[in-house]
Amino acid sequence: MFSLASSTLSRGASRRAASAVSSRFFHASGADLAKLNVEGLAEKVDLEGQNVLMRVDLNVPLSKDDDVTVTDTTRLRAIVPTTKFLLDKGANVILCSHFGRPKGEIIETGKNGRLNPVVPHLKELLGTDVTKVNDCMGAEVEEAASKLTKGEVLLLENTRFYAGETKNDEELASGLGKLADYFVMDAFGTAHRAHSSTEGVAKHMKMAAAGYLLDKELKFLKGAVDSPNRPLCAIVGGAKVSTKIPVIESLIEKCDTILLGGGMIFTFYKALGYDIGASLVEDDIVGLAGELMKKAEEKGVKLILPTDVVLADKFDNDANTAVAKVDEISGDWMGLDIGPETLETFADEIAQSNTIVFNGPMGVFEMSNFAKGTVTVAELMAKATERGATTIVGGGDSVAAVNQAGLGDKVSHISTGGGASLELLEGKELPGVAALTEA
Repeated sequence: MFSLASSTLSRGASRRAASAVSSRFFHASGADLAKLNVEGLAEKVDLEGQNVLMRVDLNVPLSKDDDVTVTDTTRLRAIVPTTKFLLDKGANVILCSHFGRPKGEIIETGKNGRLNPVVPHLKELLGTDVTKVNDCMGAEVEEAASKLTKGEVLLLENTRFYAGETKNDEELASGLGKLADYFVMDAFGTAHRAHSSTEGVAKHMKMAAAGYLLDKELKFLKGAVDSPNRPLCAIVGGAKVSTKIPVIESLIEKCDTILLGGGMIFTFYKALGYDIGASLVEDDIVGLAGELMKKAEEKGVKLILPTDVVLADKFDNDANTAVAKVDEISGDWMGLDIGPETLETFADEIAQSNTIVFNGPMGVFEMSNFAKGTVTVAELMAKATERGATTIVGGGDSVAAVNQAGLGDKVSHISTGGGASLELLEGKELPGVAALTEA
């Protein structure tokens, strides 16, 4: 059912009973979860002395001052568990990743350049030597791969130096396939793309398995919507409803409650006939927003919009601000965050949910004066985790907001892939997962 968030409004039909299951892990069925993981690979094959090609995500930020200094090693640390597991099994690990968007050009330095800046960090994190080659396929790379001995690590060059990478070029896929007999996919952030190094290469391997990072993402994100501990609550924000339409449509089929925030809410308000002042709106989506509200009502799902917002007279952190009911917006005022009354209602809904998915900020959180809604939701997620709820944060902006609030380790799971996490929540099959060997 659709409603504006308010403690005085009817809640409608009673909530579905909460599951007694307190585990934060899921045991969902489905194609994506039936794939071989790295531990299963090690059970099936003696990996000692075997070359294993491992697709990882090494897209680390670099310093703007010198273009070569890594400023955040989060993504590098994320690949350590799977890499060390393979090394402990005696495998020779060949790491491959794209870096930025060089679009088929060889760029020496910078965010679209060579992977040289990550080498010293990988050596330190893995506690072993890492040899890098300046290509990702061809005779020289094949020779380097053939000379690997037990427990060595080889890093390939930026796969997107080849324009065919993003086109799932067969020549590149087979070139990568010549380097190893086994493939481990651990780059969730690119699993939704059918590229040569994610989907194509798996066809050239004896077996292809999910690494720890990818396996965890599948269990949490797919488990959250396919087999949740109910009630299931989704908190969806962001600037534009057009980018979230598929996920909202999918969540209406699966959730008990959906809380909406961010700039997208004003498109819904316009569909309801409200004056939205100078707030962000997608006029071509207004009709669809109305249809989503109707669909939620027909399904008996609570689709809840904020009842109050924080207004500003300009898009600036130093703007004049005011809190107003959503039917009191007018003139040149624009909504940049959700209001305090709404946060109370959201707190009530989150407190009664056993699985909570958060995707998209509640306001312009990059500006401190309009960050309270997003930060408060992050804090509510942390509290829910403490009481045993499963809490999942997906999407780049949501993750950034939770980390900025210092709560990254206070939720059950933070997804490493923005687009990939959205597509999983939409119920789509990810090419990089579909290509893996069945368990």
